[in-house]
Amino acid sequence: MPAVKSFTLHALELPFRKPFKHAAKERWTSDSILLKCELDDGSIGFGECLPRDYVSGESRDDAYVLMEHSFLPRLIGQEFTTWQELVDFLTDCNGRAPVGWTEPGKPQTAAWAAVDLALLDAFGHSFKQPAQLSGQTQLPKAFRYSVVFSSAEGWSYLKTLLMVRLYGFRQVKLKIGAEGSVDMVRTARKVLGSGCDIRVDVNMAWDVNSALDMMPRLAEYGVRSFEQPLMPEDIDGLAQLVRDTGLEVMVDESLNDADSLETLIRSKACTSLNVRISKCGGLVAAYDRCRRGLEEGLIIQVGCQVGESSLLSAAQLALIARVGERVRFGEGCFGHHLLKEDPVTPLLQFGYAGQPPCRPSGPGFGVEIDRHALPLWVKR
Repeated sequence: MPAVKSFTLHALELPFRKPFKHAAKERWTSDSILLKCELDDGSIGFGECLPRDYVSGESRDDAYVLMEHSFLPRLIGQEFTTWQELVDFLTDCNGRAPVGWTEPGKPQTAAWAAVDLALLDAFGHSFKQPAQLSGQTQLPKAFRYSVVFSSAEGWSYLKTLLMVRLYGFRQVKLKIGAEGSVDMVRTARKVLGSGCDIRVDVNMAWDVNSALDMMPRLAEYGVRSFEQPLMPEDIDGLAQLVRDTGLEVMVDESLNDADSLETLIRSKACTSLNVRISKCGGLVAAYDRCRRGLEEGLIIQVGCQVGESSLLSAAQLALIARVGERVRFGEGCFGHHLLKEDPVTPLLQFGYAGQPPCRPSGPGFGVEIDRHALPLWVKR
């Protein structure tokens, strides 16, 4: 039976074509981690995560050290006799390492996401099994990716809006800040037309009073969904927005592990979830967040971290296929729309009007890492 032989960690800086900016951060590179897993039968798989301290409480260094010293040594020699045995193990973990592998309460969901994906990919190759969850394996026919960009002023913003309309996108997410939001949304609505679904991502830039003021004003221009308007820990404030505005309140940074989701559900602090594999502890745990949210009648958006390679995009496509038509919004598969270089083949990139790429075929996630080019982007 196959067993884990070794792991190799890489800190990556995949360069962007242009900076990506929102209220919490501006980035020029992916600031990510790639994890290689080799089994004793020669099978190799890869995992990826993009730790963000303002998302899951982990910096890249935090996640790297946690994997290097706590998670990976305990997995050496680990055997799985069947694919289902591996899935059951990851299901029991639910986005966190087994009890006793690190101190209780330590942020770890991004680190465990890389482990989850690397194990699924490696053992998928060993068992000649696609890295997918049981159930639906094809993407919903009507599924389309949203385009995501930052609101701004002047000709550059107008040019972006015109390009979005030209390329046929019907779902748009605007990254907005504390100031100028109404003018930016008004302009977007004029250019994109009444048939375009516009939602906004505030990235924690408002307080409760600002949100109560801004949300109805933006709703006048057809904005229904407001993502992470408040700081992640302000659960009571989020619940107040749900009660007092009657508008969709989506959580992102407030959601990572299962406990955070149960807190949100218990407090009635959201109407929708942004589920991202890298922050939720991997593919298996991300599906559990979707499943639990749907049980409570919450809207599901399957999102991504800025700078994901086509490896995480392949995992995301597997998640969307499993959740199926109940995915309301999707963000990801940016490929060379964002990255200057992607060390993964095939390149997974959305097309005209957000058309998703075909899911890769073959064992594991169906993608390959260019190991010869990889050193160009390795920083550690």
